[in-house]
Amino acid sequence: MTSVDVSPGKEIQFRPAAGLFGSPQRQKILLGFLLAVATVLLYYPVDSHPFVNYDDNLYITENPHVTSGLHWQNVKWAFTAFEQGNWHPLTWLSHALDCQLSGLNAAGHHDTNVIFHVLNVLLLFWVLQQATGYIGRSAMVAALFALHPVNVETVAWISERKNLLSMMFFLLALAAYRRYAMAPGKARYTLVAFFYALGLMSKPQVITLPCVLLLWDYWPLRRMFATREEFPSEPAGAIPGRTLYQLVLEKLPLLALSAVSAVITIKAQRAGNAMRWYPFPVRLENTIVAYARYVKNAFWPSNLAPLYPHPASYLPGWEVLTAFVFLLAVTTVVISEWRRRRYLAVGWFWFLGTLVPMIGLVQVGTQAMADRYVYLPFIGLFIMTCWSVADWTAKRRISTAWVGAASLVVLLALGYATRIQMRYWEDNVLLWTRTLQITTGNWLAEDNLAGALMDNGKLEAAIPHFRAAAAINPRDPVSHLDIGFYEQQHQNFPQAIEQYQAVLDITPTAKLRAEAYNNWALIDRDLGDYAAAREQFQKAVDLSPRYASAWIGLAMAARKTGDLDLAIQAYSRAMEIAPSDSGYLMLANVLAQRGRTAEAQTATQQAKRLSQNFPETQRAVNRMLAQ
Repeated sequence: MTSVDVSPGKEIQFRPAAGLFGSPQRQKILLGFLLAVATVLLYYPVDSHPFVNYDDNLYITENPHVTSGLHWQNVKWAFTAFEQGNWHPLTWLSHALDCQLSGLNAAGHHDTNVIFHVLNVLLLFWVLQQATGYIGRSAMVAALFALHPVNVETVAWISERKNLLSMMFFLLALAAYRRYAMAPGKARYTLVAFFYALGLMSKPQVITLPCVLLLWDYWPLRRMFATREEFPSEPAGAIPGRTLYQLVLEKLPLLALSAVSAVITIKAQRAGNAMRWYPFPVRLENTIVAYARYVKNAFWPSNLAPLYPHPASYLPGWEVLTAFVFLLAVTTVVISEWRRRRYLAVGWFWFLGTLVPMIGLVQVGTQAMADRYVYLPFIGLFIMTCWSVADWTAKRRISTAWVGAASLVVLLALGYATRIQMRYWEDNVLLWTRTLQITTGNWLAEDNLAGALMDNGKLEAAIPHFRAAAAINPRDPVSHLDIGFYEQQHQNFPQAIEQYQAVLDITPTAKLRAEAYNNWALIDRDLGDYAAAREQFQKAVDLSPRYASAWIGLAMAARKTGDLDLAIQAYSRAMEIAPSDSGYLMLANVLAQRGRTAEAQTATQQAKRLSQNFPETQRAVNRMLAQ
């Protein structure tokens, strides 16, 4: 049996009876073990999932810095790169370490994500229990976080490693802050700042930590606005109180880190052309509606998708008004309870505040909202819910057996929904087919489904989806690029060139422009215009210096136009980027033509070293050079 203490002026406490797991320490160990086991059992199927054809190629499989593993040059690159509109060096290094250990076997990368999610679940349980003193409530918050289907996107999508890493350091900073609050000192404060800096270097979504710490001061640490009348049972001086001015002043060094991170993030997003300048009223309307939709997804997580397209226009007035009234009503309630039930204000403003960087007031990307964005914010809603339900049931002396049974039913339902959601991530075609079923006007999902079909060798099935994407968004460079490739494969060269020109007119993205120039050069080469092909290949490598196949194309065009020195230079550059037996044989051939016999022999030896069937490779190269 478990007794309940509801003494006046005292927070509700559960007093477990003695038994095998009667001591608080044993309860914490048991619940932590159960949380870890449940999370692993739920997510173990992702071990067999593939890389997702949505950022996983850009972050990992086609990123030579990452695929080459963990070494000093990549460490320097990670701290100086603004790739994909992000600056998150620790995330890059974690991906590089995965490649060092697992290569491009997706299972190893997925397993790392699951491990980090388990760590975050246990950290959340520990941080909450240490701060509040409640074991059961803290465990339930951690269980909701562990099993909620909205977090499938973060765990099952390897590219969202940044979410997992930043959350881990965020929770460590929160834990370190409690130790600092109990006995303030420079060393303890430095530890908080250190973990915060690591979080920012994983993903800048944790930029709101200083504000969360102010909420933590208000509750559960009760350093802010606390009186002895409110908490008469609290021993004097347990956690020293501070004035609001002192607490804000205390956060200034952390706010300085936030400011630096914000400047770096904006610079990175601009460098990656990630920012979208929708009219501010449109962004504001979407923000209001997105907040309400996130709350709905917390309590009824259905029709979840990896991408909800931004409307880019005004929403229906009734929808905006309904969402605004709902948000205002909840805010009014939690403010009215700011003394009696502090956890309501902390949970609600945690949710609202930690979502601010991703809510779309400053729009990055083409999404209206995203499941991955609430990995951290939903903790606030979980705190509100668990503490409210626990207080309500305790005051009515409802049996803990009934509360436990109801909690178990909720968790089983969430686990079932999570397992269903995970199935959509088993296959890229399935994932994007499902996304198109539950969203409208989703040109990016059309692109990704088409790309998945192409990866499966189904170009004819893919092309209608590329055309659908171009029809929805005529300024989508990816669909134009792939329609051009389709026309090129069917020898419709004028139509292909028209599509490639559209890509060049639409996008400033160097990689896409380089691909357009490279494909255009292949058309010129097939038409026998080697001078034009050479010019286009040169533009491709100027835009994308690590584009190995474009260097090979430039080398072959240079050889055809009689510029053997350029051919040698281009072949050599290609072999630095992506060594291959055929590439070294072609280099050896042109070196021999130039009379550099010793170097030609060295290149041939390199080809033999790399080749698994050297005679066949030699015949293939001879056929290619003879064309």
